[in-house]
Amino acid sequence: MQVRIALKQGARKPVRATEGAAGYDVCAFLPIDTELTLNPGDRILVPTGIFLDIPERTFITLRPRSGLALKHGITLPNSPATIDWDYRGELQVILAHLGTEPFTIKNGDRIAQMIIEKWEPIDFEEVPVQSLTETSRGTGGFGSTGVA
Repeated sequence: MQVRIALKQGARKPVRATEGAAGYDVCAFLPIDTELTLNPGDRILVPTGIFLDIPERTFITLRPRSGLALKHGITLPNSPATIDWDYRGELQVILAHLGTEPFTIKNGDRIAQMIIEKWEPIDFEEVPVQSLTETSRGTGGFGSTGVA
């Protein structure tokens, strides 16, 4: 699949870290010599300098980077964030700090990963609830299948 991309001068194109990676690393785009410090409990919107021409019937999700989440408590509070195909503004990332120590973001730091996914429109047919197909699980949810 080909996706058209426009970058602000100096912004980094999303790249996969390994051949088997599904996600493309997205980097912060900050003015030179600028740093953002997140204190525990902070939320911040971080620009990337990336603009995408997302193909119809696809969308992008942004997800936390596992290393930042584990080591520093940096995550995306709306994860996965959804960017619809008709959005043409700058890709920006909401970061939240769940850790215990201040965390600094610099220009070019990898802050999230982006995945492009396909979707199909749904045509909902309204029916009575008793006409839905029965399953062995039924209405069980919220841990009804056990912890382990």
